[in-house]
Amino acid sequence: MTNDLVRLRIVANELEAEMVRSLLSTAGIESLQRYPDVGAGAYDGMPSGGGPREILVHASDLETARELVSSE
Repeated sequence: MTNDLVRLRIVANELEAEMVRSLLSTAGIESLQRYPDVGAGAYDGMPSGGGPREILVHASDLETARELVSSE
């Protein structure tokens, strides 16, 4: 993935993030998940698997990804 990533949405947890990413993948849209950048102390670096995740897609795929996710 390149530097043209934009936020599609923030979801509640890793499982929900993977469900959204799977849906996007079936449509040929690349994505990634990460802990959202919500300020100092938001992520302690421990791989706990809990907490919200930010879903990112290429800017050129954003509208298609929004339509796809909102239709589910």
